Amino acid sequence: MYATHTTLALAATVALGACAPMQPGTGMQQQPKTMATMPAQQQQQQQSMRRAAVQVPPGNQVAMETVGSGTIAYACKAKKDDAAAYEWTFMGPDAQLNDRNGQRVGRYFGPPATWESTDGSKVTATQLAVAPAGAGNIPMQLVRANPAMGQGAMQGVTYIQRVMVKGGAAPTAPCSAATAGQQQIVNYQADYIFWRAAPAVSVQDNPLYSRS
Repeated sequence: MYATHTTLALAATVALGACAPMQPGTGMQQQPKTMATMPAQQQQQQQSMRRAAVQVPPGNQVAMETVGSGTIAYACKAKKDDAAAYEWTFMGPDAQLNDRNGQRVGRYFGPPATWESTDGSKVTATQLAVAPAGAGNIPMQLVRANPAMGQGAMQGVTYIQRVMVKGGAAPTAPCSAATAGQQQIVNYQADYIFWRAAPAVSVQDNPLYSRS
C-alpha cells in the first residue's frame, strides 16, 4: 500500500468515492462484489466462465470424473530470487479422490504431484495452464499426463483438469525470518477430470458417409 502524501490525491479519493453507486433509498454507497465476498454459488459460476483457459484440446474425451478432498502443505521459506524475503511455499497435496457417488477411487499426493488409482496405476504430469479461481482458492489447472505407471485406470490418460476449486490457497499468517521453517496445512477440495484420446472415427462410422 502506498501512503497518500498530498491533498490532491486525497481530493481525488473523495471524488471517486462520491461517484460510487448508492443503495436505493438508503443513501449508502454500494460496495463492489469481489470473489472474496461472493457466495459460494457465485464463485462457482465465475470459475465456470474462466474454464476456457484450462480447456482440454480437441480429440480427447472424459474418461473419469473425481472429487479430490484433502489438504495442501505450505512451508515458510526464503524466496528463491530474494533470500532476505520470505513466503509460504507450496510443498505438496494429500487428497482422496472419490467418484461422483462418493466411492474412493484413488489418491492425489506429492511431490511430485501424482494421481494414483486404487488399482495401483498412477500418473505424474506437466502443467500447461492455470486460471484464477477466486480469493482463497488455488487456481484451476490443466496438466498433460506423462505415461502411466502400472496397468489400470490411469493407462491412456492424456490430460487432467482441476476445476470447481474450494480453498487451498497459501496461508495468510505472517511468514518471515522469525517463522522460517514453519509449516501450515490448508484444507481444499477440487474436481479432477481425467481425459483420454477419443477413438478415431472410421469413414464407415461417420454419419455423413453414405455408400453409393
